[in-house]
Amino acid sequence: MLKNNYFFFFCYLFFFSLFMFFMGLYFLLKNLIIGIEWEIISLNSNSIIMFILLDWVSFLFISLVFLISSMVMYYSKFYMSEEIYQVRFIYLVLMFILSMFLMILSPNLISILLGWDGLGFISYCLVIYYQNVKSFNSGMLTILMNRLGDVMILMAIVWMLNYGSWNMIYYKMIIQLDWYMQLICVLVVLGAITKSAQIPFSSWLPAAMAAPTPVSALVHSSTLVTAGVYLLIRFMNMLENTWILKILFILSIMTMLMAGLSANYEFDLKKIIALSTLSQLGLMMCILSLNLKILCFFHLLTHAMFKSMLFMCAGIMIHMMLNNQDIRYMGNLVKFSPLLIMNFNVGNLALCGMPFLAGFYSKDLMSEMFLFYKFNLIFFFFFFFSIGLTVAYTLRLMMYTIFFNVNFFCLLMIYDNYKMIISMFLLLLLSLFGGSLLTWLIFFNLIFIYLFIYFKFMVIMFMCLGLMMGLFMFKLNNFINNKLFMFIYMFFGKMFYMPYLFTYLFSLYYITFSNYMLNMLDLGWLEKLGSQGLYKEFMKLSNFNNYIHLNNLKIYLFMFMFFIFMMFIYL
Repeated sequence: MLKNNYFFFFCYLFFFSLFMFFMGLYFLLKNLIIGIEWEIISLNSNSIIMFILLDWVSFLFISLVFLISSMVMYYSKFYMSEEIYQVRFIYLVLMFILSMFLMILSPNLISILLGWDGLGFISYCLVIYYQNVKSFNSGMLTILMNRLGDVMILMAIVWMLNYGSWNMIYYKMIIQLDWYMQLICVLVVLGAITKSAQIPFSSWLPAAMAAPTPVSALVHSSTLVTAGVYLLIRFMNMLENTWILKILFILSIMTMLMAGLSANYEFDLKKIIALSTLSQLGLMMCILSLNLKILCFFHLLTHAMFKSMLFMCAGIMIHMMLNNQDIRYMGNLVKFSPLLIMNFNVGNLALCGMPFLAGFYSKDLMSEMFLFYKFNLIFFFFFFFSIGLTVAYTLRLMMYTIFFNVNFFCLLMIYDNYKMIISMFLLLLLSLFGGSLLTWLIFFNLIFIYLFIYFKFMVIMFMCLGLMMGLFMFKLNNFINNKLFMFIYMFFGKMFYMPYLFTYLFSLYYITFSNYMLNMLDLGWLEKLGSQGLYKEFMKLSNFNNYIHLNNLKIYLFMFMFFIFMMFIYL
């Protein structure tokens, strides 16, 4: 019965994805934009309106989300076959897709919050799906980081009460003149960078790997982490030529660098792919801050194609290695599972930007457009160096999983799971041909980029530099006993200590302070002045009263004699 549920939802999502894709083509060719307003409630001068914006951007993105969701559903049919609570898993994934659907369709802050908050809450339920302490800690870190973004959206909603409407696209003309509207834009950008895990809110994204692998394939390709990027693409008209984009550019460059360096020192298979997602999110935000929103959206689509396939391959590899995620135990998998490694290699090469794969068309175009802007040498170097680091950690991952000898049990049956690989076949085709297909659809007006020959080959040069950097970092691990190299390893491998700074640092301060308050107040002065102090005083009075009652005759005779003695003296 459960397997039929998986197959039913797979068919439903797949056909709905095809319908949305053809609708997106129609709207793109006809250059149509349809806005639908539905007034839910009107209170005094404010109306809560559900605003739906239908254009080719929303249709193409919904089509891709539903396509990847359908593949994940079919994949989960076999991946989650041994789990007990499969019905709960199916409904959580469907609610997750519905939340993303609500968020994509509407540029109204009220209706965005429905999907935005739903994404955060359901992601928490999915991260803690496996009931253990690590999942609980990861889930709490995920939902608290995302809650910051929810609070920013709520503050923007409250502030926009002054303007009479929550449809931000109506206020493009006054953004340059009104300082308060710029403050609302800052809140929206802060909400977006928490959801898309930019610095300093990056620590939750690798921690969310505690969720099942099908969820990771969905979250890190087209839903949760891309929600912030999509939100800024929608509101980009308001952010044009503002100082906010300069801050966003610096944060995104730092995120690219941090994620690329951390992935080169990580040994967890899923965390390496998660950090590559973080690096690509930084790249999207960087290009978006240059006001190239269509190019950013193009990379958002191409990245989702191969990143979901990479996570699915990682899930099969983890199953084959008896739920082990350490890449140091893997190796020589190409002899045991050639079809799986073929998919894995295509995804890795597309991630690197190998010519004529899906990632090449967007990354090459973004890099060449970046060269048109007048940046100083520092930003220029960090941007291209971060792109080179993508090749470095991909090469390292391929060396550990393909070229090295297997370091796991000597008696281990590894074989291709054809049923799970079938679910990745369409994503494999999209990783091969999806980039060129989307290029012809989105950029039907040809863009001719004329660059000096050194600039034209700049991307390939830095890819080769990243290749050498990967080999150097791989050799650097041999000197790990040296204290300096150990510090570098810990600093880069722990995401610039961000998980410690934003979890342990705050919790350590509050736990230390609460322990001090416990000793000083709860176990100290409040006990002295409160319950224990009153108890001791009442016990003293009770003992005194008991003493009087037990010595009543003695006291009476003593007082009588004392009275007679006093009368004798004074009279």
